[in-house]
Amino acid sequence: MLTLRVQRIRTNLKKTVALVAVLPAALVACGTDATDDSAAASSSAAAAVEQQSATPRLALSYDGGVLVVDAENLEQVADLPMEGFIRLNSADNGRHAFVSESEGFRVLDLGTWTRQHGDHGHHYTSTPALTDMRFGGAEPGHVVPHDSRITLFSDGTGEVDVVEPAELLRGNAKAASFTVPEPHHGVAVARADGSTVVTVGNEESRTGIAILDRNRKEIARSAECPAVHGEAAAADGVLTFGCQDGILIVRGNEIRKIASPDGYGRIGNQAGSEASPIVLGDYKTDENADLERPNRFSLTDTRTGQLRIVPFPASYSFRSLDRGSAGEAVILGTDGALYVIDPATAQVTARHQVIGAWTEPDEWQSAMPNLHVQEGIAYVSDPAAKSLTAVDLRTGEKKASATLPHPTIELTGVTG
Repeated sequence: MLTLRVQRIRTNLKKTVALVAVLPAALVACGTDATDDSAAASSSAAAAVEQQSATPRLALSYDGGVLVVDAENLEQVADLPMEGFIRLNSADNGRHAFVSESEGFRVLDLGTWTRQHGDHGHHYTSTPALTDMRFGGAEPGHVVPHDSRITLFSDGTGEVDVVEPAELLRGNAKAASFTVPEPHHGVAVARADGSTVVTVGNEESRTGIAILDRNRKEIARSAECPAVHGEAAAADGVLTFGCQDGILIVRGNEIRKIASPDGYGRIGNQAGSEASPIVLGDYKTDENADLERPNRFSLTDTRTGQLRIVPFPASYSFRSLDRGSAGEAVILGTDGALYVIDPATAQVTARHQVIGAWTEPDEWQSAMPNLHVQEGIAYVSDPAAKSLTAVDLRTGEKKASATLPHPTIELTGVTG
């Protein structure tokens, strides 16, 4: 179990819905007068009141399983044993996450609702569990929720699976699937008009992206993105894809290349927000480094194509980038502080010290601090201290903190 130190428990996420059901008149027993009928109906209605509330939760992977905790008070809800290296991605449907297994993606139900039936009735709580719903093939890679769809890309097979979040809620493992010409470490994004943007490459290299219509016919392509990696979605449905020498901007079926100011200026990881036209990205300039620990980041305005490279007072990792609910850029520095940045001006608007200083490990699979932002709260895991902290991005107040039973690796969440 978790050892808790709670400063204040968030309650504004709870949204309680009362459902009142009145028994039909035909079900009222015969032989009673009007007063008795009214009393019986009133009693039945009171007993049938159901209160249902959303319960936001977090999932944290560790070597040997996944911890599920309540996002408001960080109390442990479940500890699910699993084998292998575990990656986690939210399905963005309020309830599910995807677990990357060796042979594909498996759906994790985070069990995000509770229901109370009547004042003296039964209390139901959904329990986190691995479901039987599976997708994809070997070497599962990127998961991209976008336009009320989830697109899964399997690096080992080149399989693309497009899943509707609502189908997961119904317990249906349904997907529209196709395979790209050559497997590679890639990503795909399905869009509302039925088109899909996919990376182009093979096991040796990656060169760019292609846009396929709903019948998988190619309608646009760019080969100007060497080592293409990662994606983000900005305001107005615009997508970006990182390159080792800049970034691609996709607006509709138009693809625009924005070059880095350095010959090798790699943008490999990005964080977008539908509330902002500006995409936050990393920025690396040492082509020969086994592991570059960057001290600059990028901001790309998808409207103008302006690519701004911004100095950063610490370093950060690929697990350090996220966005706030108003589109603000958020970076977890290796100095243990959260930096809140206005993407329009590139100015730091707040700095919140959360954990101790840390260093990005040489192996990307190793445990390191992780940032996840959900509904205005930044969650920061620190595997060295085996801790999890919730911070209000607006005020910097630590809402809750907990000691975890394991050093954790990846972190995601659902709103319930």
